[in-house]
Amino acid sequence: MADADLQDLDLLTEAVAVAADVARGFFGAGPRSWTKGDDSPVTEADIAVDRLLFESLRSARPAYGWLSEEREDDPRRLGCDRIFVVDPIDGTRAFIAGESGWVISAAVVEAGVPRAGILIAPVTGETWTATLGGGSRRNGLPLAVADRRSLSGAHLATTKKMAKEIGLEDDDRVRRTYDRSLARRIALVAGGTYDAAIASRNAADWDLAAAALILTEAGGRLTDFDGRPLVFNRHEPRHPPLVGAAPLMHAALLERHRRTSPVMQEGDR
Repeated sequence: MADADLQDLDLLTEAVAVAADVARGFFGAGPRSWTKGDDSPVTEADIAVDRLLFESLRSARPAYGWLSEEREDDPRRLGCDRIFVVDPIDGTRAFIAGESGWVISAAVVEAGVPRAGILIAPVTGETWTATLGGGSRRNGLPLAVADRRSLSGAHLATTKKMAKEIGLEDDDRVRRTYDRSLARRIALVAGGTYDAAIASRNAADWDLAAAALILTEAGGRLTDFDGRPLVFNRHEPRHPPLVGAAPLMHAALLERHRRTSPVMQEGDR
């Protein structure tokens, strides 16, 4: 854990706390919303939070690059030593529906690896933080993944479609829950609420960077179904289907996938 990582986490924490106040001002107030070209929703709250974080973080670290869901991609980020990776509201559908399960996600990435990250859930008052080598925390308390070693009794955070594609749709040994925020799903694996999170293809860096660090620092793994770790800040910021879990549960899910050999298709994350 480097001093720079702690300093960056402090910066992220301060900026995202202010952004959470902004987002709360729109929540439940009927914010204007529309559909983007990829058929995903966006609201004026997403845009306001993105603007605030861009201005506050880049003014503090002008040499850092930037990648976020609601801002046009700037390829100069690929030449930066460090970049900010931001999702102003992860779980926009939950936000629009007046549900509490959405978060603001921000991370600092260096050489393809998250170094500092934070998720804040403004409605529930939860904050998850992590630095590389420094562990992860929820509201200041250390996190650790659950120690379940097999699928029997497992609680999975995933869609019905993804459960079907790995042969678990009708498996009565497992319980399945869908959470609209992918970042929150992964953070809840880090704290043991879920035993695993499974995501379909096209999850993006901004969905994953902070949550991936929080999970791995809690002792978990987040990889594709071939066991390859994620690399961030590439030219293409989207990823194949993913599984995040404690090591033994992760291995069990990879083995289940290997045996069923599904063709993973694009779907709801």
